Amino acid sequence: MNSLIKLELTRALRNRKFLFFSVIYPSALFLLIAGSASSTDKVDGTGLTVATYMMVSMASFGALTAVLMGNSERIAKERESGWVRQLRLTPLPGRGYVIAKTASAAVVSLPSIVIVFLVAAAVKDVRLDAWQWLALTGAIWAGSLVFAALGVAIGYLATGDAVRPITMITYFGLSLLGGLWMPATTFPQWLQDIAKWLPTHAYAALGQAIERSQSPSSKDVALLVVYFALFAGGAAWLYRKDTLKA
Repeated sequence: MNSLIKLELTRALRNRKFLFFSVIYPSALFLLIAGSASSTDKVDGTGLTVATYMMVSMASFGALTAVLMGNSERIAKERESGWVRQLRLTPLPGRGYVIAKTASAAVVSLPSIVIVFLVAAAVKDVRLDAWQWLALTGAIWAGSLVFAALGVAIGYLATGDAVRPITMITYFGLSLLGGLWMPATTFPQWLQDIAKWLPTHAYAALGQAIERSQSPSSKDVALLVVYFALFAGGAAWLYRKDTLKA
């Protein structure tokens, strides 16, 4: 399994398009959205400045890109090409393939988080305590596993031709409606009520609570746990179904 993880990491690091969208793109969006805001401009209803709010949003967006986009398309295409079937003939257990995919995506997501933080600190002068930086990194990185499980589920659900539109609709829908690109407080009230139940909204809320030196909301944590159970359970069921068809 370690060899497969190394292979997956090598492939991901050689994919310049994937690295751009998962590592560089979130930082560029941060500068585009927060670049013109002053250090005192605040997002209504959050108590956070635009820079600190968007820093967490874009770090979460970058991690989401790495684990969701990275897993779903590769798994669907490898199923279609017969690579997954070949791996089943090796001593590698079925769960090893899923773990390798999730682990490699999680490793790649870490630079996207850190680079957004570095850009925010260097360009927008975002300053937090050391424990907050560490807690933010850990919370956003750990929370990305929810979407890694979703990526695996989509990869086993969709065919090679259908996986990209399904992934893109899911990706952009969760990012936009979850408040990662713009504060959810700017939405109409009915849309805010929907956003509060989305995993991306709860995901970003973890970091926002840490920035305010508060403990994450128990509702947000519980929501992410439930979504992870649903996505991971769905991925496991789809994997077994795919195995029986092979």
